Amino acid sequence: MTPTVCAILCAAGKGNRAGFEKNKLLVDLNGSPVLRQTLQAFDQECIDEIIIAYSLCDKTEIEKLAKDIPRVTLVEGGDTRTQTVYNALQAVKSEIVLIHDGARPFVSQKVIENCIESVKKYGSGICSMPCVDTIAVKGSTGEIVRVPDRNLLVRIQTPQGFYTEEIKTAYQKALHEGKLYAVSYTDKDGEQKDTTVQTRSAAQYTDDSSVYNDFVRFPMLCEGSEENIKLTYPSDFAKFVSPARCGFGIDTHAFGKPQDYIVLAGVKIPSHSGLIAHSDGDVLVHAVMDAMLSAAGLKDIGHYFPDTDEKWRGADSMQMLSEVLSLLQMQGYGIQNLSVAIQAEKPRLAKYIDDMKNNLANVLRVPMSAVGVAAGTNEGLGYVGEGKGITVNAYVLLKSRN
Repeated sequence: MTPTVCAILCAAGKGNRAGFEKNKLLVDLNGSPVLRQTLQAFDQECIDEIIIAYSLCDKTEIEKLAKDIPRVTLVEGGDTRTQTVYNALQAVKSEIVLIHDGARPFVSQKVIENCIESVKKYGSGICSMPCVDTIAVKGSTGEIVRVPDRNLLVRIQTPQGFYTEEIKTAYQKALHEGKLYAVSYTDKDGEQKDTTVQTRSAAQYTDDSSVYNDFVRFPMLCEGSEENIKLTYPSDFAKFVSPARCGFGIDTHAFGKPQDYIVLAGVKIPSHSGLIAHSDGDVLVHAVMDAMLSAAGLKDIGHYFPDTDEKWRGADSMQMLSEVLSLLQMQGYGIQNLSVAIQAEKPRLAKYIDDMKNNLANVLRVPMSAVGVAAGTNEGLGYVGEGKGITVNAYVLLKSRN
């Protein structure tokens, strides 16, 4: 009978080294959160259950991205990776468990299957790749003290697979027992050997093979993949993000508000009438926001600033623009340059252009030379030409902040 398989996805870390303002696993990478992509990689027939170990502050967001996959169970993680995996193991029902870093979204079906088959054959499966660089051991003052033979070294990846009861017992011992422990293993000639090992503290374990090695037996390696990288630093994310993304936004507002000015890019401009809007009617900024959100693959401004929400009645659109910039920064983007074209028969805008550019540059944190604003009439044609409203087209180019 084929043993059942569970996948544990470790997602309880903070990911501070990645430089984002939230858990790196919840950051969009080319259209969807990193954790969502990892989850989809394990949503296949050979996996019977999936457990996501989460941090309490991320629970709501993780529930949303996993809600359409019925085999998923959420388990609160701990302060260390060891405690997080231990918590998740208590919920496993399957005979085999694969433990995987949530920050490895590019794991392939072949790698997952390699891991499962290794467990069935040898009792464990640790995905790995050969070392192509020379590895050195450094001393306390930065000197090289030893250079191991790289032919004997491998780079350890996840998933790492085990029979559930064995790895569960190992984690119990790692958290609750002493420093010395007797383990048995089978050598290359098939002979049973016994040895005593010096184990680490629970906080020192960085992967599951180390726990298994200390308390069960030597784990068995299986083939990983060069593509199965762990997203750790900003440069790791940058490799998989397009260096530049463009977006287009357009907005129109009609005249008719009883006031003697309009607002464009935060600049008050005398006018025969104001522009009708739920917020302050800054049609230029609204077009720019839509262009920015579109370039990042996010929803439009109506989603983030709905006109049914009293919070945004009369709101300062420049403040809204600042919030949109923060959304982009959380996705790893900044502004490369911006181009805006205003269509307005009236009022005349030429003398206000520099002030508009300056305001936009300050909020978007770019030099004034990266902002272009042009204004023109519609030669008396259409609703713009008839003086009924103003239309603004905006184009933006985003760059990876990494």
